[in-house]
Amino acid sequence: MHIDVKYNWILPLWIPLVGMIGAFALLWLSAKLLAFVAPTTAAVARTTAKESRSQPLFPAVIALGFVLVLLALFLPYGTFGDDIKMMKDTGLMMILVLSIILAVCSASVSISDEVDGRTALTVLSKPITRRQFVVGKLLGVLTPVAIFYVILGSFFLATVSFNTKYQARENSLPIPKAEQCQAEMLQTVPALALAFMEAVVLTSISVAVSTRLPMMPNLLICAVIYVVGHMTPLLVQSSIGKLPIVTFVGQFLSTLLPVLEHFNIQAAIASGRDATLTLADWAAYLGWAGAYCLLYTTIMLLVSLLMFEDRDLA
Repeated sequence: MHIDVKYNWILPLWIPLVGMIGAFALLWLSAKLLAFVAPTTAAVARTTAKESRSQPLFPAVIALGFVLVLLALFLPYGTFGDDIKMMKDTGLMMILVLSIILAVCSASVSISDEVDGRTALTVLSKPITRRQFVVGKLLGVLTPVAIFYVILGSFFLATVSFNTKYQARENSLPIPKAEQCQAEMLQTVPALALAFMEAVVLTSISVAVSTRLPMMPNLLICAVIYVVGHMTPLLVQSSIGKLPIVTFVGQFLSTLLPVLEHFNIQAAIASGRDATLTLADWAAYLGWAGAYCLLYTTIMLLVSLLMFEDRDLA
């Protein structure tokens, strides 16, 4: 079947379509497995996820995400050939920031507001322990964040494919083949995976903060951690050869706070010393970043349990 070269960017769209189906299938299987292994925790997670999705914020954030991703597609970056890279960076940053806002608001509504409104006291009067409550809340808050990433991430990949053709036309270059559009999309998939890992880490921090503080302090703390977490490597490097107190502060922040630059696509490329990393290189880096994400999320879950264990709910 012959397809006009102007529509070559449509052919690779099977990638986000299959990815979306696979991601939703994985979420469904994970929910079924959790219900089999820990039914009480699964019930809390299911209720929390349902409440978060029913909030007006959830469809509003998704709609805003669609608008911002489209805006990033047509912004004039003026980079003389690097517009695709800038479009990717801008779109990923927008998706990440919106996911953090969604996570903070969901965590605050499902934990902080329930504690203040004494709804949590009613829930814990049933055969549900505080540990099951906190773990279920974390998983329940992560569910709409994951759904958000699946939907917006698939749409973002489609815009990357279209932007490959769009930039070629704007720069009077030959119309790219479907293979070129597909390659640009596949190069973006690891970046989306790393951004989601960063969102998971910040969500776990937000849940921990929500056990003690309301939404606005929670949002402020997460914003500060987001900024400082990306600046940590720079702070550590700038402390070399400086005053001992500066060195101590830099090392202290890099130990206490998450090093979010691990989830930066540019850091991943730099670590491979080549802009064209092989599949094995990406698998190794994503595996290492995933292990760091799991470790820090587990630590923050333990912090959440400690902070909530002696919380007065009456």
